[in-house]
Amino acid sequence: MEAGDRPARLSVGVLGAGKVGSALGAALAQAGHRVVAASGVSDNSQRWAAERLGLTPSRPDEVVAAAQLILLTVPDDTLPDLVGGLAATGADLQGKLLVHTSGAYGLSVLDPAARAGALPLALHPVMTFTGRDDDLNKLTGISYGVTAPDALRPIAEALVIEMGGEPVWIADSDRALYHAALAGAANHMVTLIAESSDLLERIGVEHPGRMLGPLLGAALDNVLRLGIAGLTGPVVRGDAGTVRKHVDALILAAPEAADAYIALARLTADRALAAGLLKPEEAERLLDALGGNIWT
Repeated sequence: MEAGDRPARLSVGVLGAGKVGSALGAALAQAGHRVVAASGVSDNSQRWAAERLGLTPSRPDEVVAAAQLILLTVPDDTLPDLVGGLAATGADLQGKLLVHTSGAYGLSVLDPAARAGALPLALHPVMTFTGRDDDLNKLTGISYGVTAPDALRPIAEALVIEMGGEPVWIADSDRALYHAALAGAANHMVTLIAESSDLLERIGVEHPGRMLGPLLGAALDNVLRLGIAGLTGPVVRGDAGTVRKHVDALILAAPEAADAYIALARLTADRALAAGLLKPEEAERLLDALGGNIWT
């Protein structure tokens, strides 16, 4: 079936045509919906609105007036004020789908708009967006953390599937923990790898990415297939002397990295012990090397 033949095509407005909003707007357009208006403050948002959506940015009230489905793709910290402002200014929200893409927020942040008649949905794409041209291609096959009132679950599911994604239902009360899990894995991984690359460059490794790539690819594959059983390295081997050497070297070279290493090594030892991969006496030696026992 061609996009134009599908039923219930919607007019779409994007409040915040940044990296995420412009990509999702383009995905909805590919699914046959009509992106009719977008707002954007920054130069990049205005450029993405033009390049990805074919639109000249409009005022937020014009976006709301023109659309049946309104994407709220703004930074998390500005989302409550945006929703409150829409409700306070009397924007016509009656019967309109109001969709935010925040991972940490659930439906309660949309309550002011829902009281004005909006239909609230939370659809969080589990993907990183960089503003590069391949952002739209990244949407195919990804998961979306979805929270919706029971009556709107079929609509939420249909929208995600139309964008090429897989809906995963997240309870409203679990949104913060859900997002913490994702951010801890993806964002902190970037920080850790960037820090490792810098340390390798400091000792003369010309292409740290070339060195790290195969190792990290194998480690990621291991953990996704095997969970904690895929753990390798000095902690799970109980090599307390090696771990202490790591800490001493990092304290001299990058004290802030040493703090992170110690915290993560303790967490690694904790999980390895709980999984039966590490003996209690090995764990004790490791924790001594890391600066003391944290278990009671």
